[in-house]
Amino acid sequence: MLRIKNNPSLKGQAFHHPNIIYSTAGGKELSMDLLLPWTPVEDARFPLVVFIQGCGYHFPDIRGEILQLADLARAGYAVAAVTHRNIADGFPAPAFLQDVKTSIRFLRAHADQYHIDSDRVYAFGTSSGGCIALLLGLTGDMEEYRTEEYADYSDQVNAVIDCFGGTDLTGWLSRPLDLSTHPPLSDFCGGETDTELLRRMSPISYVQPGRAYVPFLLAHGDADVVVPFSESKNMVDRLEECGADVSLICVEGGIHEGNFWSGQIWELFRHFLDKQSGLGD
Repeated sequence: MLRIKNNPSLKGQAFHHPNIIYSTAGGKELSMDLLLPWTPVEDARFPLVVFIQGCGYHFPDIRGEILQLADLARAGYAVAAVTHRNIADGFPAPAFLQDVKTSIRFLRAHADQYHIDSDRVYAFGTSSGGCIALLLGLTGDMEEYRTEEYADYSDQVNAVIDCFGGTDLTGWLSRPLDLSTHPPLSDFCGGETDTELLRRMSPISYVQPGRAYVPFLLAHGDADVVVPFSESKNMVDRLEECGADVSLICVEGGIHEGNFWSGQIWELFRHFLDKQSGLGD
C-alpha cells in the first residue's frame, strides 16, 4: 500500500468556469472561459491573465490554447480566454478592442466573485490577439474605446505578452495580402479602406516619447510569413527608444503558430508573469 498526504489547500489544481457571458454588445452575447486555481481559501485573490486567441479579427476559438493556459491556473493565476465580435459579421474595428476592454472591466466588476486581484491584470494574445494585447497595454482607459458596459471600472492592464501580433497595420496597404491569413480590408474597416483606422489599430502608433509604459514581452518566429518578424523588432526598438521595459524572444525557424510553440517558451512566459505578479517570490 502506498500512503500519500492529502492536499487541503488544493495547490496545483484548477477549476473551469465555461461560457461566462460578459457582454451583449451589438446584440451579440460574448463569452469567456475562466480558469481559476481550485482553492477553498475564501479571501484568496489571484492575478489575472486575459488571453486573446488569434483569429484574424474574426471570432476567437478559445479552445486554441486552453490546455496550456490551464497550467497557469494550476500555478496560481486566474485566466480568462475571451471572445470578441467578428469583423465578418459587420463589426469592424475597433469593435474587437472595445469588447476585450469590456471583458476586463467585467472581471474587475466581479473580482470578489471570482477572487481576482484587480491590481494585477495582464494581457496575453497571439497573432490578431497579440495586436489586441499590445493595444490594451497602450490605450488603457481611453474614452474613445470605452463602452457603456461596466463603464465605472478600469480596462488598464499591468503588463503585456504578445506572440507574433501585427504592430503596424498600415503595412497592409503596401503589400499583397493572402486572404487565407489576413482579413479583407473591407471587413476590417467596415467599408472602404480607411488608412486612419488602420493607423489607430496599429500598436506602434501609440508609442511616443514622454509616456509611461507597462512592461512588454514580445515573441516572434523569424520564419513567420504571415506577420513579418520585423514588425515585432520595430515595435521593440520603438518602445526601447521611448524608455519602456520591453523584451523580445526570437524563435529561430519559428513560423506563425505551429513550431513556434514549445515547453521552453511557455516557461519564459510564466517567468515573465511571475516577475510582474510576484507569484515567483
